[in-house]
Amino acid sequence: MDHLSILPRSHGNHPPAWELGASWTLMAWENWTTVTEFVFKGFTDCLDFQVTLFVLFLLIYVTTVIGNLSIIAAVWLDSQLQTPMYFFLGHLSFLDLCYSSVVTPKMLLSLLSERKTISFAGCFLQLYFYAAFVITECYLLAGMAYDRYVAICNPLRYSILMSKKVCVSLLAGSYAVGLSNSAIFTGFALRLPFCGPNVIDHFFCDGPPLSKLACSDTSLNQMLLFAFGGFNKLSTISAILVSYIFIFFAILRIPSAEGRQKAFSTCMSHLTVVTMLYGTTIFMYLRPSSSYSLNTDKVVSVFYMVVIPMLNPLIYSLRNKEMKDALRRTAERITVRL
Repeated sequence: MDHLSILPRSHGNHPPAWELGASWTLMAWENWTTVTEFVFKGFTDCLDFQVTLFVLFLLIYVTTVIGNLSIIAAVWLDSQLQTPMYFFLGHLSFLDLCYSSVVTPKMLLSLLSERKTISFAGCFLQLYFYAAFVITECYLLAGMAYDRYVAICNPLRYSILMSKKVCVSLLAGSYAVGLSNSAIFTGFALRLPFCGPNVIDHFFCDGPPLSKLACSDTSLNQMLLFAFGGFNKLSTISAILVSYIFIFFAILRIPSAEGRQKAFSTCMSHLTVVTMLYGTTIFMYLRPSSSYSLNTDKVVSVFYMVVIPMLNPLIYSLRNKEMKDALRRTAERITVRL
C-alpha cells in the first residue's frame, strides 16, 4: 500500500505556511486520503480454484457478450422488431452488456494476477458506472412493464400511448436517474478518507465493502445508500406491480384460454428478469449493515453481475418465437455479407 508522506518542514523558529489557519489545515489533513490503490481479496487463495473460476467466468462472459450483441443486432437490423417492446429489449441488452463489462474483465484479470490491484481512480470509476447501469436498468424494467400494460389493457391506443417520443422519453429518463443517482452516491463515497487498510474483501469496488475501509464515520453514506436504494427500488417496483395488477385483471377478461395464454406469455420473460434482478439487489443493499456477510454477498454479486446478464438474452430468445426468428434472419444476413 502506497502512502503520501511528503509534508512541508519548518525552517528555523518560523512555522511553515501550512500551519497558518490551524483549524482549516487540521480539517484538510483529517480528510486527506493516503491510499493510492486498492487490493481485491477475491474469492480464494487456492491457485487451482482460481484457474477453474477463470475458465467458468470467461465462458459465461463470452456467452453474455455474444447473446446481448445478438439481440442488439437483431433489434437494430430486423424490420419486424421495430416496436416499443423490442426497442426497450435492445437497450436492456445494452445495459446488461455494459454493467457486466464494468466488472467481469477486471475480475478475470485479477483471477490470473498475483496482486489483485486496482487504482484509486479506477475503483471509483468502476463503482460509478456499475451503479449507474444497474439503476438505469431498474427504471428501464419499469418502463417495459408500462409498455406491456398498454399493449394488453389499451391495445387500440397502443401506437399513440407508446409513440416513439414516449419511448425515447422513458429511456432518457431512465438514464438520467441512473447517472445522477450514481454521481451523488459516488461523490459522497469520494468524500470519505482512506488512510488505512486498502484490501477490499470483494472482487469489485462495491459500496458496502469499500466503505468499511474508510477512516471516518460512514453512517451518512449508509443512510444515503439505504435512502436512494429504497426510493429507486420502491418506485420502480410499485410501477411494475401496478402495471401487472391491471394486466392480470385484463387477462382474466379475455374469453379464450388461448388468448389468455398468449397475453400472459408476452409478460413471462419480463417477469422472470424482474424477479431475478430485484431479488438479488434488494437482498444486497436494502438490509441492515449489521447483517452483511461478505462471503454471502460475493456469491449473490456473482449471480447478478455475471450470471443474470448472460441469462437475460437466453430468457427473451428462448421464450419468444418472434425473437428466435429474427435472430435466425439476422445470422443469415450477417453470414451472407461475410
